[in-house]
Amino acid sequence: MIESGENMFFHKEPILYVVVPCYNEEEVLEETTRQLKAKLEHLIKQKEISPKSKVMYVNDGSKDRTWEMIEEIHKNEKLFTGVSLSRNRGHQNALLGGLMTAKNYADVVISMDADLQDDINAIDEMILKYKQGFDIVYGVRSKRQKDTFFKRVTAEGFYKFMKFLGVDCVYNHADYRLTSKRVLEEFSNYQEVNLFLRGMFPLVGFKSDIVYYERKERFAGESKYPLKKMLNFAWDGITSFSVKPLRFICILGFIILFISIGIMIYSLVRKITGNTIDGWTFLSISIWFIGGLQMISIGIIGEYIGKMYNETKRRPRYIIAENLEEKKK
Repeated sequence: MIESGENMFFHKEPILYVVVPCYNEEEVLEETTRQLKAKLEHLIKQKEISPKSKVMYVNDGSKDRTWEMIEEIHKNEKLFTGVSLSRNRGHQNALLGGLMTAKNYADVVISMDADLQDDINAIDEMILKYKQGFDIVYGVRSKRQKDTFFKRVTAEGFYKFMKFLGVDCVYNHADYRLTSKRVLEEFSNYQEVNLFLRGMFPLVGFKSDIVYYERKERFAGESKYPLKKMLNFAWDGITSFSVKPLRFICILGFIILFISIGIMIYSLVRKITGNTIDGWTFLSISIWFIGGLQMISIGIIGEYIGKMYNETKRRPRYIIAENLEEKKK
């Protein structure tokens, strides 16, 4: 990509890297490779992307044969390469590691999951948007019919809640997106340890657009995001991008203060008029309610303090143990 003043000129055939985080994906990897190979070969034949384009699998400390399969695919298919992290670091860190590695070889990078739920046909439109001058193209789910009722309601509720908290987050977008090289260069300046990438990329700015696609069912294997991980991920997103939960605590504290003043006045009036009655039920409920509220408040504050603690340690977010691109040099 070449810059000249405010005018942007893009390579006719940009080098595309598709970054795919993998954790125990041996059941789906063969089919993912087949479909992505066909897609890249089609785009190369149509002269939409450079023949130097590749798929980069990122092994996130898999316990099965995922990395062995990636190495074998790399040997047999010139359109495929891979990197392996030193240990399991979680989806967001694995994705970041892949993006930061791929930007060294590519003009544009597309990230997607290995389970084939993201429609690879949306890549064509993403490339077209890139050539029209968009540096970030978000893949947005048009429907959630394949999701269970519970997952659909909670996921949509999460995006709405994030919007309510003031987080600039693209509705119904996960981590299926196109980013240009210059976006990734700027993104490398973001050094947060607590990652929530779908909320971080809008902070970078640059010209962006949306491509809609229908999410499919997982081709094989089990979801790597059970309910517990989904809740932890959502909580990380909330506490990483908004201090409103802390403000809610403060507001709630003032509300309880005013209620307690009212109760105090009521109690004093009852005392003065000689109408005091043993209020065991009211007293016990009040104590338990206030006590529970205090524990929740301390927990939320502790969560923010814990995040600050992790940030100050400045530990690496991922470590690349093997890079097949470098091995062949």
